[in-house]
Amino acid sequence: MSTLKADTLTASTTNGSVTIQGNGSGTVAIGDNTAITGTLSATGATSITGPSLVIGDNNASGNGYDSLLHLLGDGSSGYRFGVNSANTELSLEREYYGWQDVLVVTRATGAITGADNELSRVNLKDYGEVTNAIGSTGGGTQDIDLTLGNNVVATVDTSANTFTFSNPTASDELCGFTLFLTNGGSQTVNWPAAVDWAGGTAPTLTTSGLDILVFITTDGGTIWHGMVASADSKTPS
Repeated sequence: MSTLKADTLTASTTNGSVTIQGNGSGTVAIGDNTAITGTLSATGATSITGPSLVIGDNNASGNGYDSLLHLLGDGSSGYRFGVNSANTELSLEREYYGWQDVLVVTRATGAITGADNELSRVNLKDYGEVTNAIGSTGGGTQDIDLTLGNNVVATVDTSANTFTFSNPTASDELCGFTLFLTNGGSQTVNWPAAVDWAGGTAPTLTTSGLDILVFITTDGGTIWHGMVASADSKTPS
């Protein structure tokens, strides 16, 4: 038996049903006739209690994604594959008493956060490092926070300066930064006790000019190895 209406086509058999709705609801549901209850519409299903496949704009609960495809199980588990309303994220979510992200891919139109996950077999081209432009240190303690960038630019002035380093990557991973330091020799500069220098002696810095220093660690900052990449860096005379 089948029924045809202006906006709905329903075909029922002994084993299941097919429902196609129009009028902007944009929903196709395929499954057991007793498995889908409530109303499937653009605002989401009131309930889906059994095995079913939903294709369409079924924006139900879960992280603000407009669903493209639902693969649902017994009402407490299943999967949903969709894209957010801004068209910037593609998501695979698992339904297990609430939607949970399994995989989220973000379109590279802005900042991408890798959450300290590993990225392998990658060739990089035309890349840069974010600069943490400290400017004048103003004396006292000046922290170099690596979450702000791995290229640091600073000018020593006014009075004695003590540098501290914070937020390196985890132990057993190489982490480093480059420090472009201007007028470092004009005042007393104190380095963290964790910094090891060549021969055990900190370098003499340029009073009026630029020194380029490199610091690396492989144990989460327990030991930093400091090096002078260029002392009194300037145009040849």
